[in-house]
Amino acid sequence: MNTSNSSQPPIIVLISANIEWRAIRKLFPNVTIQHSPYGEWFTTDLALPTSKNNLSVYFFHGGWGKIAAAGSTQYVIDRWQPELLINLGTCGGFEGHIQRNEVILVDKTIVYDIIEQMGDYDEHIAHYTTVLDLSWLPADVPQSVRRTLLVSGDRDLLPEDIHHLASKFGAVAGDWESGAIAFVASRNQVRLIILRGVTDLVGAQGGEAYGNLQFFEQATLKIMQNLTNHLPAWLQIASHES
Repeated sequence: MNTSNSSQPPIIVLISANIEWRAIRKLFPNVTIQHSPYGEWFTTDLALPTSKNNLSVYFFHGGWGKIAAAGSTQYVIDRWQPELLINLGTCGGFEGHIQRNEVILVDKTIVYDIIEQMGDYDEHIAHYTTVLDLSWLPADVPQSVRRTLLVSGDRDLLPEDIHHLASKFGAVAGDWESGAIAFVASRNQVRLIILRGVTDLVGAQGGEAYGNLQFFEQATLKIMQNLTNHLPAWLQIASHES
């Protein structure tokens, strides 16, 4: 079997939260772990669905929150000049707007936790809003997804956030890192796919996973397994487009 061509720029899979990374480590137990200023990383060859070739992929733990996400995204771009970044991870869904285990293909990110009291709030929100160019993807993508925006903030969603975020932005889910990753990738003109699965729902009564870390860990493993199962098919699309 042919292995990937090492002369091609790499595809890097960014994993943000620590629990998400632990799930990835369980799914790839035999890899050689290396270290960066942000966390662990490894390379592995993945078989493409309709090809005799393998594709070498870098999995990189970028860290949780906007600071680590922005820094680690710029780090991998500067170090490896990737042709494509893929962020796999989780998000919290808005109860009544989305179902648990749905996967979001993110087409826009909005950083919602900006508090501006000296200038125009909408102008500052717009500055860190990123529209992802997904025009190169085919109409039929490899898995069932909801193509929509994702809001990001450096905190878990609060019940009182839901109505505002849904009505103002049309959001159905939120996370911590996607806004920063998309912003940096866009500034560097690097293609990006963000796929986030809904682990838990947040509504008027609170969040399903709040105060229940075991629930979140189990849901995260399920989501990361689903995303990595479909990853080779997404890579096949990317290899055809590169």
